[in-house]
Amino acid sequence: MSKFKELFDLYDCNLNDENIKQDVDKILAAHYDENNSTEVFKQCLSLIDLTSLNGTDTDGEIIAMVNKVNHFKANYPALPNVGAICVYPALVPVVKEHLNANIGIAAVSAGFPASQTFIEVKVAETAMCVMEGATEIDVVISIGKFLEEKYQEVYEELTEIKAACREAHLKVILETGALKSASNIKKASLLAMSSGADFIKTSTGKIPVAATLEATYVMCQAIKEWHEKTGVKVSYKPAGGIVTTEDAVKHYTLVKEILGAEWLNNTMFRFGASRLANNLLSSIEGKEVKYF
Repeated sequence: MSKFKELFDLYDCNLNDENIKQDVDKILAAHYDENNSTEVFKQCLSLIDLTSLNGTDTDGEIIAMVNKVNHFKANYPALPNVGAICVYPALVPVVKEHLNANIGIAAVSAGFPASQTFIEVKVAETAMCVMEGATEIDVVISIGKFLEEKYQEVYEELTEIKAACREAHLKVILETGALKSASNIKKASLLAMSSGADFIKTSTGKIPVAATLEATYVMCQAIKEWHEKTGVKVSYKPAGGIVTTEDAVKHYTLVKEILGAEWLNNTMFRFGASRLANNLLSSIEGKEVKYF
């Protein structure tokens, strides 16, 4: 644990939750309006991981979603396509077989969403997802181990999963709603980045508290400090509960003001969402759209 104490001591992990809320409010008061525009709505559309993570998902439903993505440019030639499609492991081959659009295939893996399984299972499931065509892997940290401060175990799990990803990008989900405090979110962000995460991600969307603006603030600050100290750029993905255009623009505004323009592309920034795409399309078109 000592090496992780040293890691956390290098960064500002003594955070005050109320101060963070005030900082978020200040940033949005100063900059939200300038980003509340059609051009930003279009950009946000390109950042979406179009997600279906239901126990009831069928091959047919996923094929229909993939076909909507395949035909999107024909229907909306002036708009960018989404960034990726995100599904459960067993449905990765379905996406791989039917996807023609040049976007990512993301799979949730490693015992998603609870992460309460054996490391051998986590590694095997991740490797199988990649073998079947996933280009991006989304996994949840072992939250219980983290809360018990078993940081070395969490680190070792994530490094093993990272190795199993091979060329695929690893997105590490912190499940920020379960971490209780900004300080824990900051520590979990640092732990994930030190383990080789290509992205850090807020939430699974499977518990009541998902992607808050305060979590985005803390995680983006962690990414900024990590980049300043190591030179490594880690990407960011808020997910869970981001439904409206207003939600998206608020998170976009925080990312822009904390991390800067270099992060405003779908290599460095994604939204995990299912309903957001139609709402952004409706805002862009100025009428209700139910394309996806």
